Amino acid sequence: MVIGDRESGEVELCAVMDKEASESFKLEHNWKRDSICKAYEPRGFRRTSMILCFMAAATVLFTSGYLTGFLLHRNRNLPPSPDALPSDHLVLHETGAAPHMDWEDVKKLLAEKLTATKFEPVFSDFSSVNHQAGSPGDEDLANKVINRFKEYGMDTWTDEHFVKVQDPPISGSNRVLFKNRKEERPKGFLSYSANGTVTGTVLYAHYGQENDFMLLQSRNINMTGRVVLVRAGRISFAEKVANAAKLNASAVLIYADPTDYSIGDSTQLFGHVHMGSGDPYTPGFPSNNHTQFPPVRSSGLPNILAQTITAAMALNIVRELGGQTAPTEWKTYHKLGDDSDTITVEVNNVLTEKKINNVFGVIKGFVDADRYVVIGAQRDAWGPGFAASTVGTGVLVELARSISEMVKNDGFKPRRTIVFASWSAGEYGSIGATEWLEGYLSSLSMKAFSYINLDGVVTGRSGFKVAGSPLLHSLILSTLKEVNFSKGKTLFAQFANNNWESEVLEPMKLDNPSYPFMAFSGIPSVSFGFSSDSDYRYFGTVLDTREALNTVTSNQVPQLAVTSAQFAGHIALRLVHDHLLRLDLGKYEKTLLFQVAQINGKVKAIQRVKAQQLPKALTVHWLMSAYGSYSRASRALASDIQNSDLDDIEKCRTINDRIMTVERNFLSPYVSPKDSPFRHILLGSGPHTITALSKHLDAMRADNPEADTDLFHNQFALLTWTIQGCANSLAGDIWSLDNEI
Repeated sequence: MVIGDRESGEVELCAVMDKEASESFKLEHNWKRDSICKAYEPRGFRRTSMILCFMAAATVLFTSGYLTGFLLHRNRNLPPSPDALPSDHLVLHETGAAPHMDWEDVKKLLAEKLTATKFEPVFSDFSSVNHQAGSPGDEDLANKVINRFKEYGMDTWTDEHFVKVQDPPISGSNRVLFKNRKEERPKGFLSYSANGTVTGTVLYAHYGQENDFMLLQSRNINMTGRVVLVRAGRISFAEKVANAAKLNASAVLIYADPTDYSIGDSTQLFGHVHMGSGDPYTPGFPSNNHTQFPPVRSSGLPNILAQTITAAMALNIVRELGGQTAPTEWKTYHKLGDDSDTITVEVNNVLTEKKINNVFGVIKGFVDADRYVVIGAQRDAWGPGFAASTVGTGVLVELARSISEMVKNDGFKPRRTIVFASWSAGEYGSIGATEWLEGYLSSLSMKAFSYINLDGVVTGRSGFKVAGSPLLHSLILSTLKEVNFSKGKTLFAQFANNNWESEVLEPMKLDNPSYPFMAFSGIPSVSFGFSSDSDYRYFGTVLDTREALNTVTSNQVPQLAVTSAQFAGHIALRLVHDHLLRLDLGKYEKTLLFQVAQINGKVKAIQRVKAQQLPKALTVHWLMSAYGSYSRASRALASDIQNSDLDDIEKCRTINDRIMTVERNFLSPYVSPKDSPFRHILLGSGPHTITALSKHLDAMRADNPEADTDLFHNQFALLTWTIQGCANSLAGDIWSLDNEI
């Protein structure tokens, strides 16, 4: 093709892309007929073929996007394109202007400071039987944490909030009455449930996941007014209730099935059902005492009843259920329930206002003191909460001590600041952390470049899992290779081998304490922890004790805490040690490529068979061009780094500020943080996300009556421009912008 006429060039490229993307879509989303045929092929052959074909299609899609952008901006001289930013070879400039200590010496110092023997007294000091959010026990622990920070010579401060939480009835109780003869009064509860009394028939729905309800719908089961009985696990309590509410259920009962949780048949469960984080009665703004806003509530609050029951209560119900047998996919003997299985659920929870305190300590940087990494752990728990909060708080305090000593006694001078945060009201949905984010959102988005979560870092010892922003994946990998686990093996050698992404990485879930930092505030975040093959069964119960955690870790809690502290410490110290922030823009480039390929394939499939469902003016090349702009901007920045003098502090700061904008600029500017708090278009939730766009295409293809062509067109345009806006910000100077679509 001769590069001359921009329009004719685009037409030819469009044709190539459409053909390849169409083939990609057929491979990735087979028609039902093809799926049945391929079910009899060897599994490995099918999977390998699909992967190779998708990679080929993705390569063509990338090339098309890049060349489309080149045709649009062919007079622009673009620099070379390294694979990732910043990679190890780009960090070799670590000399000169800023106070500097060799990285190997930094690692050695940290390892010397963190020992298992020092964790034992910390665990004892911060263990508490009763430290529910806003209680005297919670306040006592807050004072202990801040006194430790002061002892280490850190600057400290307190962040006070007045939040509304829902607790069980002070007098009376919640109630479950099955068939008017078996009344139960559970002591466990679900905060933020709707209150009231409903009577309906029981419907067993397995784990209450979307696919579980889809199986029930495929059997033409009417869920309107039903009281849904579901197992704990796999997804959060809030998601289970939200899924049931979408199908017009009247209430949800949740229990810990003995096949999943060996916690006894009378153990009570505690949790919350807010599909969000923070105080749901001040969505988008902080719950300060002086806050004066009209009455408002989060859209994530459920409008149906939700209550936990014990395994014994649940099994008494399940044994008597009639109706259809459960789907074979569930591998259970339960029946689903019929019209004779009536049940009454009564919830009388009490909404109360509590004062909570977040406490902070800071180690200030010596070059860019106003740029900081935040390390945090929740302090509260429903009961003892040893794994839920005590271990994380212990790791937080020991990291603060160790790094403070490194600065005070060993000559370590971090370039940037480290903030240590102890949050309250984490059990109610990361309330303390979210209220802090809401209160300082404008300043944090310009200064905080990463968050490291320490909640639940030890819940087992047979596995190691990490959930984090793609920007941190390269740093996570290098840290896995540096931190020792046992017998001289690194975490990488012990748990990851060569398939580290599939073995170690997992998606960040809605109830992860890091999620609001990333999806609400646009701060690259990471959560991690040692785990078992199944979920830690004592979360949300009064059985989460030191003895219970010793059982599942073979009495290795202090040793695992040391390794966890080293992992978090390595990430934090690397981020404040190097000239360049170790945030890898290349990972998001690959993520965008994959998502754009999927969208393109689905659009082309609909255009082939149902063209009338899409606007005539709609072209995927808008999205392709935005992706191409991001790709060129990230590679141009990599070239700027290679060609810059990183001994120039101001130049280095300017480059780092460009890197810091990426996560924040993936927050959609077109939705309100009050109505859709998790605004991240790739990792958030809501109609503005690329996932919602993909599901909308599926609905259009399936002739779902909820599909809306005009709404889709609007979603598509706003998503495209959000990606383009991120590219523009990454490009830097106004004369470097690339915003023609």
